[in-house]
Amino acid sequence: MELTLLGTGAPDGLPRPGCPCAACATAVGEDARAATALLVDGALLFDLTPGPAFAAARAGRSITGVRQVLLSHPHDGPAVEFPAGLPAPGRVPDGRELSVISGHRVRAVALDAPGTGYEVTGPDGDRLLYLPPGGAPAGLSGAPSPYDVVLLDVVGRPDALARLRGTGAVTATTDVLAVHLDHDVPPGRELHRRLAAAGARAVPDGTSVTVGDYHAVPDVPRRTLVLGGARSGKSVEAERRLESFPDVLYVATGGTREGDRDWASRIALHRERRPTSWRTAETCDLVPLLTADGPPLLIDCLALWLTDAMDSVGAWDDERWANGGAAALAERTAALVAAVRSARRTVVAVSNEVGSGVVPATASGRRFRDELGRLNAGVGGECEEVVMVVAGQVVRLRG
Repeated sequence: MELTLLGTGAPDGLPRPGCPCAACATAVGEDARAATALLVDGALLFDLTPGPAFAAARAGRSITGVRQVLLSHPHDGPAVEFPAGLPAPGRVPDGRELSVISGHRVRAVALDAPGTGYEVTGPDGDRLLYLPPGGAPAGLSGAPSPYDVVLLDVVGRPDALARLRGTGAVTATTDVLAVHLDHDVPPGRELHRRLAAAGARAVPDGTSVTVGDYHAVPDVPRRTLVLGGARSGKSVEAERRLESFPDVLYVATGGTREGDRDWASRIALHRERRPTSWRTAETCDLVPLLTADGPPLLIDCLALWLTDAMDSVGAWDDERWANGGAAALAERTAALVAAVRSARRTVVAVSNEVGSGVVPATASGRRFRDELGRLNAGVGGECEEVVMVVAGQVVRLRG
């Protein structure tokens, strides 16, 4: 099958009419997007974008051969333009299948939100899934085989992608295309960076994609280190990188602090942000987790791991530090770095970046600063991707 994306934006398009936000202001050129509409083999049209005939012509395609027009949006969704010469738009009831004269089979997929999803099987057996904005499949129990292409609202519903991955409907060879793109994420480089971290990609309006052509599927980094200062957004960035994956193990290295209300509120905030499908382990014993097989691992954070490690070797006492403490900590750090190097599961680790300002007044403070710098450098050297978060903005350092 050949897919032509006549539009890739949200129902109101991008930029939104009259919106003064920075994302809309920079959505120009290839980053400007009309409402999402998908032309399949010139025979099927899913949803309608403004001026579909002109949109198809700009892409070097024609809609004169369209046999079926199907709508995915809720019944009370945006108004659509019905161009003359096209079949009347319709909708397939959930669970029902439609056979088209072109040889395509279309099955309606039930969603957890208003609207209709569509699974399309081409004449040669290749398969795609198209979901409307804000929608995720409901009642998934496993797909007969992975989809070749999935088009969905990756930014707005990353959990939909997680569900599809959890049932095997999306694998490493599935081309995941983000559509219904709105002004939630700055367009251009930042959008592509976020999507690539989720194993997805976006293409400009008018792009044609051949189903089964896997060369453009982005590789998700196996190991990522996310650095940043206090309240920089580093934990949010780390969590965002894995929110489209099921069964994530969140490793909290801070533990609990009896009677500390501020600490308890911080922990509660983190828990509220995480998807309910994630599991949590409160431990600083990271080496066994890193060397074992399993679902993606999110470690937050290495600075707290280092604090625990320095506690255990008596690093805050000058005499103990000089008489074996430094060597013991170096051994523990080397073991952690080696475990990161040998990890076969997906790992996202968070750490604080310190040492850019005032030199600590105490020997113990300087010791912690120096050791955290060494730890970050060691772990970063074993990661495919290293990023720094400053004021909520992500700067790629490696990868």
